Amino acid sequence: MGNCCATPSSSSEKTKGKHKNKPNPFYVDHYAVSNGSGAANKLCVLKDPTGRDLSVQYDLGRELGRGEFGVTYLCTDVNTGEKYACKSISKTKLRTAVDIDDVRREVEIMKHLPRHPNVVSLKNTYEDDGAVHIVMELCEGGELFDRIVARGHYTERAAAGVMRTIVEVVQMCHRQGVMHRDLKPENFLFANKKEAAALKAIDFGLSVFFKPGERFNEIVGSPYYMAPEVLKRNYGPEVDVWSAGVILYILLCGVPPFWAETEQGVAQAIIRSVIDFKRDPWPKVSDAAKDLVKKMLNPDPKRRLIAQEVLEHPWLQNIKKAPNVPLGETVKARLKQFSVMNKLKKRALRVIAEHLSVEEVAGIKEAFAMMDTCKRGKINIDELRIGLQKLGQQIPDADLQILMEAADADGDGSLNYGEFVAISVHLKKMANDEHLHKAFAFFDQNQSGYIEMEELRDALNDEVDTSSEEIISAIMHDVDTDKDGRISYEEFAAMMKAGTDWRKASRQYSRERFNSLSLKLMRDGSLQLAN
Repeated sequence: MGNCCATPSSSSEKTKGKHKNKPNPFYVDHYAVSNGSGAANKLCVLKDPTGRDLSVQYDLGRELGRGEFGVTYLCTDVNTGEKYACKSISKTKLRTAVDIDDVRREVEIMKHLPRHPNVVSLKNTYEDDGAVHIVMELCEGGELFDRIVARGHYTERAAAGVMRTIVEVVQMCHRQGVMHRDLKPENFLFANKKEAAALKAIDFGLSVFFKPGERFNEIVGSPYYMAPEVLKRNYGPEVDVWSAGVILYILLCGVPPFWAETEQGVAQAIIRSVIDFKRDPWPKVSDAAKDLVKKMLNPDPKRRLIAQEVLEHPWLQNIKKAPNVPLGETVKARLKQFSVMNKLKKRALRVIAEHLSVEEVAGIKEAFAMMDTCKRGKINIDELRIGLQKLGQQIPDADLQILMEAADADGDGSLNYGEFVAISVHLKKMANDEHLHKAFAFFDQNQSGYIEMEELRDALNDEVDTSSEEIISAIMHDVDTDKDGRISYEEFAAMMKAGTDWRKASRQYSRERFNSLSLKLMRDGSLQLAN
């Protein structure tokens, strides 16, 4: 396919009618392609894909996983029989130029990084009219926490081995000018089910290239793993060491260091950066391990250890001397809860994301076109206020200003279409629980008004090993607060709204939610945002 991007023609299905002169945010110059026959323009994502027809080289098999944008399938090379993973991203899911940039940059970063034993390798890329296909090394050994829970015992020495691997990945990325920005346990899989299998980083969807001294202001990543300077919108690669430090804390005690029931509470806890070393099992953890946690979670990025210094820390230099006694069943139980609840919340949020993508985008486009009275492809705060009033949304000016600033990622004082989507979804979610009801209905197959044990098994059959009744029972036990053996809508909603560590941290989610939170914290004096 090569570098197929070309200037769009003057008309297409996307620009018919009264909006024909309005720039379309999905089909701007460097994202469009002509097929050479004068037909309508087609979206072009990758700069230099391996080819156009995936089926020439690979057969797609069963589904391995599903995310906000793509579905990952088992993939077999038709010539060699080798097994791979293929992430297929439907172009209908790429609703903004930001989404397209994310996919393009993820591929470019994977191409740029040298082969590393602990980073999933990129095999090939394909792009056809309907989707982008990324063929990668297959990792069948399961998620990090699942492996830990499955082991007979879990020790400080094992945690040290895992942490050394994670920080070696961070060090390699930073040396290559890549900041990961979304380090979390779910983004590390084991290559296979063998005891000595390599742990591999699998997801570079929020990663960026950086230059020494360069600062970033986008709020991206997963809330519990987010460094304080990310909330302040002024950060560099030091954020990856912070995220690795959060993982280390969880590996050693089973719970995150900065936890709260609300997103604002999480943000405030991160800003305070007070680390609890009193709860079990911390009294049994070595002083060297606690020292490293403190130094990786230093709220001052200038005083925080860099990756090389972490690897040189005595605790990681002397892994064989780290205590090899079990940290206790409490830690394993916490990690298990962490893992199984993650799967349920991710499944529910996927339903919400899929529902949004098919039913709300058209209305959002219409609303944007209605508010964009000057047809500039952007709306200012006055146009936003008037437009929202026409749609029946009465928002005080102070709150409107906060929303505007939160969504205005490029700081130009107006909202492009992608920025407007974030506000629209945020307001929709604030207005009612429609999305949660849709997700609940997905699980409640018999429409009884409750999620019963069998329905839970069916809904999670792709997420967990359903042969383990213990896992399903653990989920039910945690969510079923009135202990009647089933999950009501109220219990389901409470689970989804309690905490945020499991939520899919897409760029739009983070911008929409945590940008707003950082501004709220600034307003109440908890946080001073950087310029």
